[in-house]
Amino acid sequence: LTLSLFSIFSFAQEVSKERVKTVLSTLASDEMKGREIGTQENENAANYIAKLFIENNLDYCTGKSYLVPFDYNGKTVYNVCGIKKGKSDQYLGFSGHFDHIGTSDKSGDNIYNGADDDASGITTLVGIADYFKNKKPEFSMVFMAFNGEEKGMLGSRAISTDKNLDHIYNKMTALFNFEMVATESQWGKNALYMTGDGFSDLDELFNQNAVNGLKINADPYAKQQLFYRSDNVSFVKKKIIAHSFSTVDMTKASHYHHENDDINVVDFDNMTQIINNLGKTLDKLSPKNFAPKYNDQVKF
Repeated sequence: LTLSLFSIFSFAQEVSKERVKTVLSTLASDEMKGREIGTQENENAANYIAKLFIENNLDYCTGKSYLVPFDYNGKTVYNVCGIKKGKSDQYLGFSGHFDHIGTSDKSGDNIYNGADDDASGITTLVGIADYFKNKKPEFSMVFMAFNGEEKGMLGSRAISTDKNLDHIYNKMTALFNFEMVATESQWGKNALYMTGDGFSDLDELFNQNAVNGLKINADPYAKQQLFYRSDNVSFVKKKIIAHSFSTVDMTKASHYHHENDDINVVDFDNMTQIINNLGKTLDKLSPKNFAPKYNDQVKF
C-alpha cells in the first residue's frame, strides 16, 4: 500500500497529455484566427494565458495584472508575465511567443493556426508552471509569453526594456525561450537543440543534470544565426544568458508559416515527455550547480 501511495504521489506532479493537448489546442484553435498582434483574437489569447497563470497561483511581475501593456501602432497590446517564488531570489526565465500571422486570403483553410509556431512554446512554459504548482523550486521562476514576435520581436523588446521588471532581470541566471517544440527532433524523441550553443555552457550544465535521457543538442543551423533572430536576443543584449530551444527540423518543416501548422503536426506524447523531464531536471537545478556563463564569442 505504501508503495502504491508513493507512486500516486509522484505521478500526481506530472503534467498530463490531456493538459498539454487542451492548452495547445485552445491557442491554435480556428477561433483564435492566427493570433495576429492588434486583433481581438490576439488579446483573447493573452487573456487565456493569464487565466492559466491564475490557475498556477503565479504572482504578478509588475502592477496588478499578468498583462504587461506596450504600444503597437497606437494600440495597447499585451505581453503576459507571471512569477513563482523559489527558495532563492535568483531567477530562471521561461518564454515563448503567443502571436502568429493571422489569416490568408485563400478560400478554404485560410487560418495560420501556429500550433508549432509558437503555441507549442507557450504550452511548454505553462507546462513547467503546472509542474511546479505545488512545489517550491530552488530558483525563483519567471514565465513570459511574448507578443509581436512575428512583426519583429516587438513584445520581447518591449518587456526586456521595461524598468518595472529590472528587479527580476538583475537576478536572472538564464532564460529558456521555447520556439517550435511540437515535433520530434532529428535526434528522435525527448531531445531539443539550443541556438547559439557555442556561446555559453548552459547546455553542458543542463545536460549534466538532465533526467530520463532528456538531451539538449547543439544548434544544427548555426550558420543561420537563429540565436540572434529569436526573442532570446532581447535578453542577450542585457547580457543575460538567453537561448532559444527547439525541436523543429527545418529541412522537413513544410508547415512553417503555412495554414497546415495545426494540431495535426503536434507529437503530444513527445511534448508531454519533454515538459515533464524539463520539470524534473529544473527541480534539480540550484544557484550552486547551475550558473551558466557566456564566452567571448557572443556579440552583445
